[in-house]
Amino acid sequence: MAPRAPRGLAPALLWGLSLFLGLPGPVWVQLSPPLKSSSPTEPHPCHTCRGLVDSFNKGLERTIRDNFGGGNTAWEEEKLSKYKDSETRLVEVLEGVCSKSDFECHRLLELSEELVESWWFHKQQEAPDLFQWLCSDSLKLCCPSGTFGPSCLPCPGGAERPCGGYGQCEGEGTRGGSGHCDCQAGYGGEACGQCGLGYFEAQRNASHLVCSACFGPCARCSGPEESNCLQCKKGWALHHLKCVDIDECGTERASCGAHQFCVNTEGSYECRDCAKACLGCMGAGPGRCKKCSPGYQQVGSKCLDVDECEMAVCPGENEQCENTEGSYRCVCAEGYKQIEGICVKEQIPESAGFFSEMTEDELVVLQQMFFGVIICALATLAAKGDLVFTAIFIGAVAAMTGYWLSERSDRVLEGFIKGR
Repeated sequence: MAPRAPRGLAPALLWGLSLFLGLPGPVWVQLSPPLKSSSPTEPHPCHTCRGLVDSFNKGLERTIRDNFGGGNTAWEEEKLSKYKDSETRLVEVLEGVCSKSDFECHRLLELSEELVESWWFHKQQEAPDLFQWLCSDSLKLCCPSGTFGPSCLPCPGGAERPCGGYGQCEGEGTRGGSGHCDCQAGYGGEACGQCGLGYFEAQRNASHLVCSACFGPCARCSGPEESNCLQCKKGWALHHLKCVDIDECGTERASCGAHQFCVNTEGSYECRDCAKACLGCMGAGPGRCKKCSPGYQQVGSKCLDVDECEMAVCPGENEQCENTEGSYRCVCAEGYKQIEGICVKEQIPESAGFFSEMTEDELVVLQQMFFGVIICALATLAAKGDLVFTAIFIGAVAAMTGYWLSERSDRVLEGFIKGR
C-alpha cells in the first residue's frame, strides 16, 4: 500500500520535505494530544480511548464475519490473507468505530488516526494489544490495572489487589486521580484493610477480611450481640458493655429555643414548638405552659382562650365582636359594610326591568315597530273581507296617523333616521 499524505499543516509540510529530498520514506512526527483533566461531566480520556479500542476490536470481528464464512475454506484462506491486513478492511473498521453523537471518540480518533494506521501496517506483530500500545504507551492516557496517576503508581494495597479488593482506587487505570481508596460499606483504613465504624472482624486470613455489622448503637464491638459493645455512637453511653441511650432532655444537654420543649429520641433529641397558649412550656399542649400568652388565662392547670367579646371591646356604631383564638376582631353587623373605617348600611339596588336600560328614543322606535306589526296583521285580515277587522284596521291607521302628526313626530322621525 502506498503511504498517504497526513492530515494537518505541520505533518503535510514534513511529508513534502521528505519527497523533495528523496528520502526512502516519509518523515513522520507524531504529536501526542495534550493531556488535560476531564471535567466531572466528561469521561476521562483513558475511558474514551478504551471505548475506541473496544469498538475497533468489534469492527475487526464484524468485517471477518460479514466477508467470509461461506464454506469454501481454500478460497477463503487465500482471500483472507490479502484482506486481513488490507487498507480496505482498516477503512471499513474505522468508519464504524465512533457513534455519530460521541464527540469525544471522534476527537480522539482524529488525533490518533495516524498512530492507528502505523500500528495496523507495522506494529501488529510486535504489539498485538492495541489498547496497551495506543492508550498506554503511545498516547499515555492510561495506566496498567491497579495503578494510577501520571507515573502509574500502585494503588494502596498493591497493584495486584488495589484497596485490598474491598474498595475502588480513585483514578485506577488512568493518568489521573488521587489513588484514594473509596471503601465498601463496613470497611475502612487507607487500603480498606480494616473494619469500619460499626463493624467487627467476623473472619480474617492472609488474603481475605469479612466485616459484619455491630449491634445498632455500637461504634466498635467484638461481636454482633448487644453486650459486645466496646464503644458507643454519639447519643449513647457505654454501661456494662451495653450502649444505653442518653436522655439529653433530662441531663440538660439539649439546646432548644425559649418557646420550644425537648423530646428525647434514640441517640438524640428533638425541639418542638410550644402550644400557642404558652409563653414557654415544659411539654406539649396548653396544660404544660410555664406562663400564658396574651389573650389566654390560666384555668386550673391549663391556659385557655379569653372571650374578649363578653366585654365591650367594639365601640363603633353597627359593629359586632367575633372571638378568635387568643384575640378578637370587630366586624360590621349584617346588612352593613365598612367604608373608610365606618360601618354603613348596604344599598340594595332596585331590580332592573326589561326596558330599564333603553333610552326614550329607543322605546319610541320599539313602539312603532310593535304597532307596525299589529297593523300588518289587521290589514291581512281586512283583505279577507272581515268587516270587524276592517273597521279595527281603519281605526288603527287613523290613530297612528294622528300620532305621527303630533308634536313628538319630528323628534321620533329624527331618531329613527339616525338609527337610534
